[in-house]
Amino acid sequence: MAVEVTLEDAEWMVGRAGLSGVASMKRLPGGWDNSNIRLDLMDGTGLVLKIWQAQKSLEDVLTVIQRHIWLDRHGIPTATPIELADGSRIVVRDGVAWTLMPHVAGGHLGSDRASLESLGATMARLHEVPEAECFPRDFRMGWPLFELMYELADETGEWTDFLVALKEEESRLRGQIPDDLPRGILHGDLFPDNVIGDGEVAAILDLEEAWIGPRAFDLVMAFVGFGWDAGKPVGERWDALVSGYESVRNLTDSERAALAVLHRYATLSIAAWRYWKHNMAEPGTELSVRYLEMVDRLGVEFGFQVVK
Repeated sequence: MAVEVTLEDAEWMVGRAGLSGVASMKRLPGGWDNSNIRLDLMDGTGLVLKIWQAQKSLEDVLTVIQRHIWLDRHGIPTATPIELADGSRIVVRDGVAWTLMPHVAGGHLGSDRASLESLGATMARLHEVPEAECFPRDFRMGWPLFELMYELADETGEWTDFLVALKEEESRLRGQIPDDLPRGILHGDLFPDNVIGDGEVAAILDLEEAWIGPRAFDLVMAFVGFGWDAGKPVGERWDALVSGYESVRNLTDSERAALAVLHRYATLSIAAWRYWKHNMAEPGTELSVRYLEMVDRLGVEFGFQVVK
């Protein structure tokens, strides 16, 4: 649920950074969990106020901020919360963390060839960043979420058709994904609302789902986010992503062989997250059928050919 922010609230927050003079405020689109509000100051400075109401603890917020700092230090374009006057990066208000980030100009990245080649290359550079402790080794929207959903279904006795199918699909997928694929830091949720740019990547946002896992998983997740149109996979978009990616790092033969099953896991994870979010955690809205988009995709074949 979005947090209501007044002009007075915004002035209070920018004051913590030693700034003042909020000229305008605008809630930004995208983001299903946290509130993001653009603030334009009288002096022309652009900021984004992020309110982390979805995070379970302040420790979780600080961990995600550490991920942004880590990637920024290694040359990956992102938006890192700025230091406030007291040296901290967060302010706690009513038990919720508030941060200020520089506003990155541009809208959500498009699906044209240049944009997707840029995304592929940026992804490959991300995957070569050294690992750090602030990145977990489990994908939050994957197996751990599935297990939570099964536990809730047991507690309520509500094993819906989707949950039954999810468990059956999971049991097949777990045995099909190799354990020895090259690993690295992944974004985990590369959808258009998490990438800013106009023809090329200006910033990768929202590292809540970032983790250390098979590098090729991020590539197919980006295809889930950017590569489909009207319920069909677009081969030219896949080619653009891979072309950009391999301009920095070549896929291994084992990664190429695993692309289809990794894509299925990525698609299933988005379906599960949407089902959990809109049917179990916050039921009763028009978004309750949103997971079906991904369910339908599971029935569509795509070759994932990669030309060497």
